[in-house]
Amino acid sequence: MGSACISIIEGNPHLRSLLGWHLQHVGYLVHQAADLHNARDIFYAHQPNLVILDAELPEGNSLEFCQWLQQQRQSLILMLSARTTESDIVRGLRAGADDYLTKPFGMQEFLARTESLMRRSRTIVPPTILDYGSLKIDLVQRRVRLQSQLIELTPQEYSLLYVLAQACGEPLSRSELLRRAWPDAIDNPRTIDTHVLSLRKKLETDPRQPNLIQTVRNIGYRLNLEVLKAETVRAVRLNGKYPPIRGVKTESSA
Repeated sequence: MGSACISIIEGNPHLRSLLGWHLQHVGYLVHQAADLHNARDIFYAHQPNLVILDAELPEGNSLEFCQWLQQQRQSLILMLSARTTESDIVRGLRAGADDYLTKPFGMQEFLARTESLMRRSRTIVPPTILDYGSLKIDLVQRRVRLQSQLIELTPQEYSLLYVLAQACGEPLSRSELLRRAWPDAIDNPRTIDTHVLSLRKKLETDPRQPNLIQTVRNIGYRLNLEVLKAETVRAVRLNGKYPPIRGVKTESSA
């Protein structure tokens, strides 16, 4: 199994520890979290092959988090739940879970289901491009296109935009952005403001009135996915022709 990575998000500390011990015992690299906030950090830092998700976390909405994970297209999901009705199971599977295991369960069954999902994970080809409508992020060449136009970004700007995009519209604090974009850097979180300003100059039609990278008062910044969807719809109506954007250039002029 080597370096195969599993993330456990489970509110019960005893069950979380027990599952982690058994998975480590058979050779998996395991990361654990008790809540969704830490679960996101683990996802960004380790990109697990499999996420084992408690459906009844005391804080946060597990089904919404499951949907978010499914949209990332990078991890399979095993949902654990004490809810055993058909409608509960259907909701979990429709939210994006690849398998659903009801509590209480036997450890041998849990390990067998985990092994089955990990075999599937080896056949999944990770995405090479993250597609957010009019915004596309090439993970291989580390290039960004907005409205079909190539945008010249520094490595720091690229990392910051990637983290904002992966948050799927949720606001992130400056400290979170700093930790996720440049985990090895020791710097002032206010440095984020400088890079956001630089990104806005390259991405926004009017950087003085930003519409794409929004400031969220008392929190930090978010990427406005709604405006990306609106631009995509407008482009289709205009037969694929996008209005010009400040700070970008076409492939022919690159």
